[in-house]
Amino acid sequence: MNSKKLFSVLPGAIVTGKLSKPLTALTDDSRRVSPGCCFVAVKGTQFDGHSAIDNAIAAGAKAIVAETPCPAGAEAAGLCWVQVKDTHLANGLLMSAWNDTPSDRLIVLGVTGTNGKTTISYLTNAIFRAAWQKAGLIGTILYDNGAGRVPSHNTTPGCAELQRMLADMVKNGCRACAMEVSSHALHQQRTAGCNFRVGIFTNLTQDHLDYHGTMEEYYEAKKLLFTRMAESGVPKATAVINVDDEYGRRLAEELRPIMRVRTFGTAKDADFCAEPRIVSLKGSQYELRYQQKIYLVRTPLIGEFNLSNSLAALAGAVAAGINIRDAIACLAQSPQVPGRMELVSSVNNVQCFVDYAHTPDAVENVCRTMKQLCRQGRVFTVFGCGGDRDKTKRPLMGEAAARYSDVCIVTSDNPRTEDPEQIIDEVMPGIPKEKQHRITDREEAIRAALQNARPGDCVLIAGKGHENYQIFADETITFSDSAVVQKYYEEKNPEGRSVPSRKPEGKK
Repeated sequence: MNSKKLFSVLPGAIVTGKLSKPLTALTDDSRRVSPGCCFVAVKGTQFDGHSAIDNAIAAGAKAIVAETPCPAGAEAAGLCWVQVKDTHLANGLLMSAWNDTPSDRLIVLGVTGTNGKTTISYLTNAIFRAAWQKAGLIGTILYDNGAGRVPSHNTTPGCAELQRMLADMVKNGCRACAMEVSSHALHQQRTAGCNFRVGIFTNLTQDHLDYHGTMEEYYEAKKLLFTRMAESGVPKATAVINVDDEYGRRLAEELRPIMRVRTFGTAKDADFCAEPRIVSLKGSQYELRYQQKIYLVRTPLIGEFNLSNSLAALAGAVAAGINIRDAIACLAQSPQVPGRMELVSSVNNVQCFVDYAHTPDAVENVCRTMKQLCRQGRVFTVFGCGGDRDKTKRPLMGEAAARYSDVCIVTSDNPRTEDPEQIIDEVMPGIPKEKQHRITDREEAIRAALQNARPGDCVLIAGKGHENYQIFADETITFSDSAVVQKYYEEKNPEGRSVPSRKPEGKK
């Protein structure tokens, strides 16, 4: 690509020197520098790419993008030096331009918020595929470029990988992409250069304060998705916002002067409003009021919080150009989202669910749903808290679980470098003594819940959802909550194995 055209996408850049030949590659990883490439020196949380500039030049880099001025002698040595204010922003803009701005050839829908991102992105992707045959998906569980699916390693990948994936989606014939957008990614400019047509805000509850510091800073990070959309100039760019959430109402009011806003929720003034509803183990049903018409919506998803998720998916799909009736018809056949309110066992009238809930609000929502569905029986909740993460939410997690659970078994999640026993100690103050149980080993905790459950009871295993690993200080082991449940029933009665409610989409 012509270097002059490439660097012109960087606002306020100071370019020193010229390139005698076109650049061969663009990278922000000093280990991948090759002769004739451009190296972007990005300041990471653990490594500053500026410290690797000399190595990059030695490896053959012909252009350097950095936040520091051009050093003496660089131009004479045939080096092109590009000074910018923020290499995070520059990296995203360059990666997008290098891949011919793929988001301009896709309808990109981004989902942000504390809870619900994965489910909503799954649902909108399913609607997109039903309407347009091929659509991409980027999120916590997997990446789909329209030609195949692979497990993800980050909710929102780095900008180099993100732009390559979007380019692959275009090449593979995708018309749209549904993407989870984390607050970390927004703060770190990973989505810079990605032009969103639709942005969905789910809610905001306490999480990631170890990174953002305060709820206000967390909110401002989420808001970046929408303010950047407004600045992008994308035609018909639309913010789709949950006005049942107090932060959502605030966001909607702040955005209305600068962009198109559509709202959803149970509030009567919502553009997409859910009327009286039915929730059972077989799914959910409600009436949708939209543009003065009433539609009956059915979905196999369980729980009132999934009502909000399905509303978000419908509103997002309509904002992307899908007919409302087509979107509703697709929802009736919506896929099971792995590890999201997933029924993994139904043996002897004991229902066992696995869910990714790992915030106080999410835990309270799934436990409330369990109590509603388990009217005559008890609710056993097995959960823990991740190590090296926001410690202030630990007693709140205990309190949230205890509010609707009859038995709380506190165990390990991903303790990482922390002592699992200490983490459990910090959860316990939120749980009444009569409901407290602690079993540090997660497999033993799950088995204890299943062993003590009686017909009519429900068991909820929260926190890890789809994850198939557990992270400790010195090792990461293979571990799956649903696999432990399957193993338990196979050992107990080989003929009485647990029966999944549906085969999860994308799994063999």
